[in-house]
Amino acid sequence: MQAIKMIVTDLDRTLLHTDKTISDYSVQIFRQCREQGIKIVFATARPKRTVNHFIEQLPVDALIIHNGAVVYAAGQLLSNFGIATEVKDNILLAISKDFPDATISTEIDDVLYANFDVSTVWNYTEAIRTDFTNLPNKPADKIIVGVNSLEEMNQFAKYIPGDLYIEMSDGKLGLIMNRKATKWAAIQLVASHFDIQAEEIVAFGDDYNDIDMLRECGIGVAVANAIDEAKAVANCICDTNGNDGVAKWIEENIWRVRK
Repeated sequence: MQAIKMIVTDLDRTLLHTDKTISDYSVQIFRQCREQGIKIVFATARPKRTVNHFIEQLPVDALIIHNGAVVYAAGQLLSNFGIATEVKDNILLAISKDFPDATISTEIDDVLYANFDVSTVWNYTEAIRTDFTNLPNKPADKIIVGVNSLEEMNQFAKYIPGDLYIEMSDGKLGLIMNRKATKWAAIQLVASHFDIQAEEIVAFGDDYNDIDMLRECGIGVAVANAIDEAKAVANCICDTNGNDGVAKWIEENIWRVRK
């Protein structure tokens, strides 16, 4: 196996337990790898404010947030690919008008704005309630629409210009993003920053937004609870997130080999 120089992991349903925590065992394994010079990267659709406490527990070398819209490496902002202010406003107002019962939210400058009680979807973040007529005059990192299926998500495609895309997340959310904002594109940027090749990277994930990085990195590992589409492109399947599958795979395939 090619020597691994960078570990990239998704958070929800991958590294995190169902209760949204990182186990002490996982922290220990990741810290051991980092002490050996392996770069550690979180790649998540989450905003930064909901990741900060994980970084305090487990320091990382790079952070990919909002599905790749914002990328940090060694504390330096490497890229920020959002949705232009006017485009964001047009999409939000059009969907709100045509689908008055839709649950819609948007991330702007690390603040969530929503037309519904977000605690029904996320128990780890808060939002400013809005009808989207009084948003800050700033670009958005992403727009989020509640959906129940891929078919339902696709009905929003007509509102999205060609430089954006929509993708299913967690089986219940449609994420509208800049086409340049993907986890794999962000990983390439981070790898270049650290002079690391794709074949020297192992990536862990579970969902649609992880498929490209599982396919393109040197080793792609899907957790056992991943969607079938992610498992299909992965090189390996590890144990579930609840059973510390990521840390177990790292200990067995990287850490023990280096000891």
